[in-house]
Amino acid sequence: MKKLFLFLLLLMPILSFAQQSEMEAITQTINLYFDGMIQRDRTKLDEAFHPEAKLIGYRGENFTVTPFETWASGTASGAPRDPSQFQNSIKAIRIEGYTALVETELFWPGIYYYDFLTLLKVEGKWKIVHKTWYERKR
Repeated sequence: MKKLFLFLLLLMPILSFAQQSEMEAITQTINLYFDGMIQRDRTKLDEAFHPEAKLIGYRGENFTVTPFETWASGTASGAPRDPSQFQNSIKAIRIEGYTALVETELFWPGIYYYDFLTLLKVEGKWKIVHKTWYERKR
């Protein structure tokens, strides 16, 4: 029993380090998403999202389901936005194995967005596979 306890005691820092490493990798993916939207950078959006991702939410009172390709093409068009006008933050991250849920808040000119993002670890990289959002006017 002592050996088992000692083994578990020694294993805990390793597991903690692994969890921290995954949190950092997920945060990096979410920051690519944030930066890709503000900078209108398609390369960053492609790096953050899986190509088969879906985006589901309401535009006003209209329920929408948008494939990633459609959303990314529209988001990446136009001039980059002024970053000082936008405030994006991660509110929570939960990881279980190769899946993660991330809650974000985006305060943009005239509107608040609340995103719930599902990520999967695909080929060693965290990718957003689903985005559900709610928008509220300021």
